[in-house]
Amino acid sequence: MFWLVLFVFFCCNQKKTDNKSIQVTNDSLLVYFSLANDFNLPKQKRLDYVSKANEIVIHQENDSLNRVNLFKIANRYYNLNNWKEYSKTVNLILEKSQEVKDTLSLAKAYGYLGDYYLQKSIADSAFLNYYKAEKMYDKLSVKSELARTLINKADLLFKVGDFVSSEKEVFKVLRTIKGDRNNDVVNEVNYDAYNILGKVYNGMGEYENSILYHNKALKTLDKMQIIGKSQTMAISYLNLGLVYVNLKNFAVAKDYFIKGIEQQKIDNQDLNIEAFLLDNLGYAKFKLEEKRDLPNLFYQSLKIWDSLKLASGVFVSKMHLSEYYSSREDTAKALQFSKEALSLARSTNVPRDVMRALNQISVLDPKNASAYTKEYIRINEELQREERKIGEKFSRIEYETDQIKGENSDLEAKNRRLVYFFSGIAILGMFIYIIKSQKAKNRELLYKQQQQKANEDIYNLMISQQNTIEANRVQEKKRVAQELHDGVLGRMFGVRMNLEGLNPFNDDLAVSQRNDYLAELKNIEQDIREISHDLNREKSELINNFVAIVDNLFEEQRKTFSAKLFSSIDSTIRWDLAVNSVKINLYRIIQESLQNINKYAKATTVKVDLKKQENSILLTITDDGIGFNVNLKKKGIGLQNMISRSKECNGTFNVKSEVGKGTTITVSIPLE
Repeated sequence: MFWLVLFVFFCCNQKKTDNKSIQVTNDSLLVYFSLANDFNLPKQKRLDYVSKANEIVIHQENDSLNRVNLFKIANRYYNLNNWKEYSKTVNLILEKSQEVKDTLSLAKAYGYLGDYYLQKSIADSAFLNYYKAEKMYDKLSVKSELARTLINKADLLFKVGDFVSSEKEVFKVLRTIKGDRNNDVVNEVNYDAYNILGKVYNGMGEYENSILYHNKALKTLDKMQIIGKSQTMAISYLNLGLVYVNLKNFAVAKDYFIKGIEQQKIDNQDLNIEAFLLDNLGYAKFKLEEKRDLPNLFYQSLKIWDSLKLASGVFVSKMHLSEYYSSREDTAKALQFSKEALSLARSTNVPRDVMRALNQISVLDPKNASAYTKEYIRINEELQREERKIGEKFSRIEYETDQIKGENSDLEAKNRRLVYFFSGIAILGMFIYIIKSQKAKNRELLYKQQQQKANEDIYNLMISQQNTIEANRVQEKKRVAQELHDGVLGRMFGVRMNLEGLNPFNDDLAVSQRNDYLAELKNIEQDIREISHDLNREKSELINNFVAIVDNLFEEQRKTFSAKLFSSIDSTIRWDLAVNSVKINLYRIIQESLQNINKYAKATTVKVDLKKQENSILLTITDDGIGFNVNLKKKGIGLQNMISRSKECNGTFNVKSEVGKGTTITVSIPLE
């Protein structure tokens, strides 16, 4: 008892401890996730918090909450520009989602992988993953996520210079999100769509359309309630400023850059955007020939980009510094920055940046201008070929992906057909088996019925034979009785009458002899009468010897089986009043009951009573065997046969039994 109490106490405490541990773990995760997104903390600190959260999550069970937490970890790595851990986490999500066939998480993970390859400037891999995510979201009818994926795809096409395809994808986004009742989602997607259209039209030289859509983006942003709204507005002002730079309207461009810097100071989150704004503000001032803050604005942005190790930003600042110093006739510094920019562009393999640097150097270094110009022309031709190919490559990716999916669909259809085929075969086989089994059962039942009928015929034959024998015996006895009565008795009667004729003689001897003869004759007469009466009485008892047949059955039972059999047959029953069908059915009921007892009951004692009860014959069969559940076994063939036989004789049948308490069968048949 002590150990039981101790065990229960330990289990209960263990459960409480486990629940408490889970709660602490969840609380810790929330804290780690929050601190990892705190941009006021140093980058290394934020990275430490993500790593701590990751250590907890990767050891959790693969359920929906676990995958949600993994996505949160991937987001934190993305914000920290830790691409190695970001890629590792996303691939883990893919693996876990495939394991449990979570299509929604799979689609989201493919979108995250697309973001990774976009950051790594691997355009074809980014496009492939965005396309996979798009198809899954489309199949799941998740319009909001489908729209966001199409936005990412459009942004990718814009960055590789495929402005027409990017424009098409954006309008597909707007059609997808149309009619959505979630205003927050609609506004968010519309802002991104308008922003990309603004950049696309700026790249295509359609500046009025570009300004139109950038202003639409700003109006949409006014309706939104989001974290980092000022940061997002700063990006829109930056984009509008860049359009006006292309229009050579540097005064308006400068105003937008200043507005962007003011908005950036409110959130102060993305240093990359801050560097872009500072650099372009410096460039606008440079073009307006304003000397204030120059070239400090270029150097400030260059310092930020160096700290971020963002090669594209460093290139822009150095090109602007080269142009600035060229205008100040400081050719040495101008050439130095342009060569550094060219070297950086070559190392990062950005053809457009290489061409821009070559164009700048050819102006600053006239002696080698021819060589720079030739390289410029070569790269320009290669770039044009690549730009023509990029659309074809993306189309090929779409085609091949659809083809693979089509093949997979065909394979799935074939597999389904195979499953249906083999299932049909199995069902057909099962039906054939059931039919054959049923036929076998029917044959067995028919055989039993035929055997039963044969037994009845045999019994009827036995009864008929017994009746014939008994009839012959009765006839013979009747003949003997008649002979005794009509022959011997008549002669004896004549002798008695003759002897009575001696009565006139009164001598002592005659009297004595006469009396002796008369007494003897009377005795003979009485004996003969008694014999005659005995023969006639036996006739009635042996009209139908049913009792003898039943006794034979009991004797066979006693010889063959170990159970003790006690039998009792009421001698007052007038079997000659019972028709043969009654005696046959009673015999079969007794026989069937004994067979069931021998097979199933495991009884040690059996009692069979046949007695007269008013105008009926009452049969009672009792055993002390294992018994059975009457409700479960009442549909058995044996019991049904006994019930049927009782009904044939207009009788009643009753069975009482309990498991472990033996069985009693009672049959009552009217005696006609």
